[in-house]
Amino acid sequence: MAPSPAGSYRRLYPVDGRAGVDLEAARRAVADLLAALGKDPSSEHLADTPRRVAHAYAEMLTPREFDLTTFPNEEGYDELVLARGIPVQSLCEHHMLPFQGVAHVGYLPGERILGLSKLARVVELFARDLQVQERLTKQVADWLLEHLAPRGVGVVVEAEHLCMSLRGVRAAGSRTVTSAMLGALRDDARTRQEFFALTGVQG
Repeated sequence: MAPSPAGSYRRLYPVDGRAGVDLEAARRAVADLLAALGKDPSSEHLADTPRRVAHAYAEMLTPREFDLTTFPNEEGYDELVLARGIPVQSLCEHHMLPFQGVAHVGYLPGERILGLSKLARVVELFARDLQVQERLTKQVADWLLEHLAPRGVGVVVEAEHLCMSLRGVRAAGSRTVTSAMLGALRDDARTRQEFFALTGVQG
C-alpha cells in the first residue's frame, strides 16, 4: 500500500482479520474458569470479577484507531530517525500472561517522514493482541516498510515475560531481546551498528 499523498491522512483501523471480543461470552468463560479453579464466582468478592476480567482482556486485545500522518521529506533528511524506549505491553499467546518492556524503532527516510507519535502507535497496533515477541517485532518492521516506504527499518524489543518470571523457571528480571532489520539497516553493517549504538543494545 502506497504512503499517504501530501496533505492527506489515512485512518488506521484494528488489524484486518482480527475478530472483535464477545464480552458476554468472555464473562461466562471467566466464571466457568473460576469454578474450575475451585472458586465460587457468586461470592461477594468474585461476583463482578468475570465482567471485570472480560473488559480488561477486551482492552488489552483491541488496538486504538489512529491517523497515519506522513509528511514530504522536503529537506532530503537521510539519517536515522529513532524513537527509543517506547512502552510495550502485550499478552503471551501461550499462557495469556502479560509481557512488557520497551521498543526502539528507527527508520531511514525515503520520500516521506512519519509523525513521531505514530511510531508508538504502530507498536501498540500489534502489541494489543495475543502475541509472541518475535512476531511482534517483525510485524512492526514489516508494517513500516510497507506503509512508509523508507530506505531501511530497524526494530528492537526488550521485554520481561511473566510466563517466565511468575511460573516455570521463575527467572524474575530476565529480559528477552528481539530485533528486525530491513533494507539498508540489514544490508549496511555501518548503518546497522549505528542503530544498535543509538538504542544502547549490543548488535
